[in-house]
Amino acid sequence: MNRDVFENLFVLEMTNNHQGNLDRGLQIIKEHSRIVRCNNIRAAIKLQFRDVHNFIHQDFRERLEIRYINRLQSSRLSKEEYAILIKAITKSGCIPMATPFDESSVDWCVEFDLPIIKIASADSNDWMLLEKIAATKKPCIISFGGTPLKDMDDVVLFFENRNIPLAINHCVAAYPHEDSEAELGQIDFLKNRYPGHTIGYSSHEYKDWHTSIAIAYAKGARTFERHIDINSDGFNVASYSSLPDQIDTWFRAFHKTVEFCGTSSSARKVPLEKETNYLDSYIRGVYAKRDLKAGDLLTEEDIYMAIPLQKGQISCRELMLGKYGHRITKECIKDQMISIDHIDLPHITGSHFREVIYSRGL
Repeated sequence: MNRDVFENLFVLEMTNNHQGNLDRGLQIIKEHSRIVRCNNIRAAIKLQFRDVHNFIHQDFRERLEIRYINRLQSSRLSKEEYAILIKAITKSGCIPMATPFDESSVDWCVEFDLPIIKIASADSNDWMLLEKIAATKKPCIISFGGTPLKDMDDVVLFFENRNIPLAINHCVAAYPHEDSEAELGQIDFLKNRYPGHTIGYSSHEYKDWHTSIAIAYAKGARTFERHIDINSDGFNVASYSSLPDQIDTWFRAFHKTVEFCGTSSSARKVPLEKETNYLDSYIRGVYAKRDLKAGDLLTEEDIYMAIPLQKGQISCRELMLGKYGHRITKECIKDQMISIDHIDLPHITGSHFREVIYSRGL
């Protein structure tokens, strides 16, 4: 399955922070997409879709004293307004995404041709909704905040059997949560349990924009999610939502982490030239303890090792003693370095090796 769609993707979750105000939503997109471009980040800005009229039971639609119902009713946008937001996201250079919370909203994802669908933790075992989402064949990102392990296994297998690309986010579904509740070790757990899937981190901590992304990336997370908002209009921003300057800090922490981690996670790195030169300066060279003549087989009684290593001199790295060791090919006097020209090298051939020996040391 194609995982590239998820690699190093940042999902900026607008939730209902547009507050049902189209202009506010457009301002959020404008301010955060500018930070995305300045940091050369691949980012999606994600909306939430609900058919609010049918999502809330008719007997409760006017129960605005219920916080959740009040928030949904007060922040609802029309389909036409969502279309404007999606157009603005695309024009900004970001990827439009949405979390559909009901079957009608999945239809909107298809109609708006959104390239990726997000599945919320609360819906990670809503099988009617999952069936509808899977029918779109679109790549999905799912958060497993508080989801039972059996359900997690079932959902992953469900998408695998349908050959639908799925990224899996570690998530603590508490808004916000403390640093001590982040449980970033779950990234290791998810990587081991679901190999072949991109693992991510959906972040809801509120005190630190550096540490969690550094740890998450180092552990192997490759997609990241945070809630975003603005406070230019005096709105009381939720503590788990990030302002543009905080997202900027988050992105810069990501780049610094990538720099520290490097690019060689699946193979041995190629050593830096300055690293090799430094280590070579501490290699012990082989010296003659007594006068040696051609034909002698080197033994421990014939040599000693000391620094500095000189150009052309064999070192402790190449030295072989005993029955299958080195034989002297020409005279070497006491305390003289034993060079590559003094010995036969039955176990090493090729001009490259000689070039290395002659180029290192003093």
